[in-house]
Parts: sequence; structure tokens; C-alpha cells
Amino acid sequence: MKLDRLLAITMLLLSQSRVNASELSRRFEVSLRTIYRDMEAINQAGVPIVSFPGTDGGYELMPGYRIEKQMLTLEEFGSIIAALRGMRSAAGVEEIDRLLERISALAGRRPDSLPESPLDLDHSPLPRDRPRMAALHGAIREQRLVSFSYLNSQGQETERTAEPMGLFMKNAVWYLYGYCLLRSGLRVFRLSRMLRLERLERGFARRPYTLQDIERQFMDRTDFRRIEAELIFRPEVRTRVRDEFGYEPVEDLEGGFSRVAAGFSSLEKALQTVLSYGSRVEAKSPPELVERVRTELLDAARLYAGTK
Repeated sequence: MKLDRLLAITMLLLSQSRVNASELSRRFEVSLRTIYRDMEAINQAGVPIVSFPGTDGGYELMPGYRIEKQMLTLEEFGSIIAALRGMRSAAGVEEIDRLLERISALAGRRPDSLPESPLDLDHSPLPRDRPRMAALHGAIREQRLVSFSYLNSQGQETERTAEPMGLFMKNAVWYLYGYCLLRSGLRVFRLSRMLRLERLERGFARRPYTLQDIERQFMDRTDFRRIEAELIFRPEVRTRVRDEFGYEPVEDLEGGFSRVAAGFSSLEKALQTVLSYGSRVEAKSPPELVERVRTELLDAARLYAGTK
């Protein structure tokens, strides 16, 4: 995986006077383009790398630069270990274990002997998503196409074949990003909406997309555009409001009512939250949320109009 490779390249730079891009490409079984991107990522992370052209060229660390153990305290090493264990709970792959061993070696201590971090980062997917996570991780590593049926937010199902590039989590939800052959472009897929996933035998060469391309594609999707909403809650749900919006501005009003200025990752997410409170909340803004709530409640009223 990329994080493991970046750390390995950095350690090679620390232990050798010069490394060659072609040698790194063969060693890690990736393209030269990938190695160039890795070097740029390491450099952007603050490790000063100098490149030398020509047949005897390659990459070196800037003279005098060294990573010392003393740059990080044992507590900081413990926090890194906690973060990596959180990744392992999500991926469940042996690469994370190897990376844990390398970080521990740099600290000079076993992982279980480092000071315990106050943070417990668990990125485990839902049980129903774990088989998809494992299959997709293998397809990404082996650069093999995947096919699946995808269910969009309107309930429409389409057959997709994609070149999987990576997995990421946002707002506690796991997503796959990759190149969709049906749409001929980079797409983001929610794991819980991927049905009948199959890893194919056909391979692919990874396209030269950067992380910035993926971020732009993700943020440009209409269902991921953040919206700000003003909500007024009745007194009987005050405790739930504090639990759910504890980090949002909550204003106490007369009579036990609460006003919340809340940010939502999408209009659909805001709508689901408002509807879950029933008549114990009033959406004040934005107008599109108020209209969606009104439409949903009118549809529900018509649905139950003939029942007692």
C-alpha cells in the first residue's frame, strides 16, 4: 500500500547515499510515474529530497538532513501506533502490521510497551461492508477490474465496471474511488450501495490521477456539498439534541426550546435528520431544506390519509 511504500522509500533515503527511480520501480513493482509521485509526496511532507539527472542520477536527501528518534517523544510514537491500529481495524491487511513494526523499530520499543494514546481510533467498516472492503483492497493491490451493480440516491440501479484506485472514509462512511468504464471518468462509490461485487481477472494500468483530482471529484458531487441549516427543537428532545449536535452551536431558548446552527454533508443527510425528529423539530433554513421537508411530510400524510 502507498503509506508502507512511502515509509520504505524514506528509510532507504536515510540509509543510502542515492537511490535510483528505476531501481525503486522494480523493487516495489510500480511504474516510474508512481515513484515520481511518491518522491513529490515525500518532499511535500517536509523531507528535503534533491534529484540528480543523467545515467548516474537519482534521489538523495539534502546534505545534513537526518531523522532522529528524539524528534518524536514516546507519547507521540504511541499516537502514531494508535492511528495505524485504527487503519488496521478498517483494512485488516498485513501491510499495516509491517508498518507498525517499522515505526516501533524507529522508536526502539515494542508497540505494546509504548505509552498508551488517549485516542482510540476505530475505523472498522460495518459488518456488511467488510467482505466488500477485503475484495476491493485485493483488487486495488493487484490492479484488477471490478464489476458491480450500483444503487444511486434515487434508487436506480446500473451495472458498472471500474478500475479501483483507493478506499477512503468520510463522515463515518466508506467509499471507493476509481475510473468508471460506463461513465468514462473518475467516480466515487459508496460501499453500502455496491451490490453483487465481483473481482475480475482482467487487469488495468492505473491512470495518472492525483489525490487532488480525487478530492475535487468528491467535493463537486452535489450530494456531498455541505449545507448550513437552522433548526428549532422542542424541549422533550433536548438531551438527544445535545448528544447529536454537541459540537455545533446550540442556543437555549425560552420554554426549553433549542436553536441549532448545524452543518450537514448533504441536503439528503439534513432531510433524514430532520424527519427523524418528527414534529419535535422545525427547519427554518435553508429554503431548499424547508421545501423538501414539507414535500416529504405531505407525501406521508397522503400515504396514511385512508388509515385509522
